[in-house]
Amino acid sequence: MKSGEMPGAEAARELGWWRAHRWLVLRRISQFGILGLFLLGPWAGIWIVKGNLTSSLLLETVPLTDPFVLLQVLFTRHLPETTALLGAAIVLVFYALVGGRVYCAWVCPVNLVTDLAHWLRLRLGLRSNARISRRTRYWLLGVVMLLAAVTGSLAWELVNPVSMTHRAIFFGVGMAWAVVLMVFLLDLLVSRHLWCGHLCPMGAFYSLVGSRSLIRVSAHARDCCNDCMDCFAVCPEPQVIRPALKGAERGHGPLILDSDCTNCGRCIDVCSRQVFDFRSRFDSRVTSCSETGAVPDFDDKRGSTAVNTRHANMEAGR
Repeated sequence: MKSGEMPGAEAARELGWWRAHRWLVLRRISQFGILGLFLLGPWAGIWIVKGNLTSSLLLETVPLTDPFVLLQVLFTRHLPETTALLGAAIVLVFYALVGGRVYCAWVCPVNLVTDLAHWLRLRLGLRSNARISRRTRYWLLGVVMLLAAVTGSLAWELVNPVSMTHRAIFFGVGMAWAVVLMVFLLDLLVSRHLWCGHLCPMGAFYSLVGSRSLIRVSAHARDCCNDCMDCFAVCPEPQVIRPALKGAERGHGPLILDSDCTNCGRCIDVCSRQVFDFRSRFDSRVTSCSETGAVPDFDDKRGSTAVNTRHANMEAGR
């Protein structure tokens, strides 16, 4: 990434705008499309989906239940209805196959807020970075379940930013917008991807769900990498990239198998060398530069201390 340029600028020049933004555009279509389906009923009387992201009914037939919410219900020691259990099972199977954190990148409305904050951070050159462990979200997941057990209620859902963002969009509730603004300011001013990457217990839950998912990002053409750092700059979980991209000498395959990966596809978009692509978790093939059409950079210094330091700094958000 050249000084003064946004990540992906080189990819846009060399591959074209669409190739440098296609997965981002498809994600936005998915996110706004899902919100649109929920709004279609109240606004136009066309009830393809009834309910909300917590619990809904698709085409008057298929129940869909957020398993994260259902787990909280079980901790309250209340017995969910059979349709809720069936709906949660359907959702669990889907995300177990495609990747649990696909929910975070392709469905969750909070992602729209945090992506905007990250884009503004890049534009404004903000470098603030609070040192908060990414494991904090897993501790908070435990706290959420403990809270449900102690109170006998879905206490977390009263302030859950995902639920609150949905309420803000649909009902314009003042308190809901306050929570949305809080998340935006945290990500903008305190640390990059602070909410989704460090604090969100819902993201932690879906990370566990998709730990063995079939669809993975692969750095299959990692020998073509020129250390431009664009993938690290755009990734909401940059720590997942380095083992696949730079771990060949340590025996790491090209697949990003870390369950924190959201399968957002931004690393695929912004890479002018076409290093990344979606693959099956069973496909560990490595592609040569000649197959991708990229020209290898023999003058780079992948193993240098300077490059490794840059990688570590990008992973830490510095």
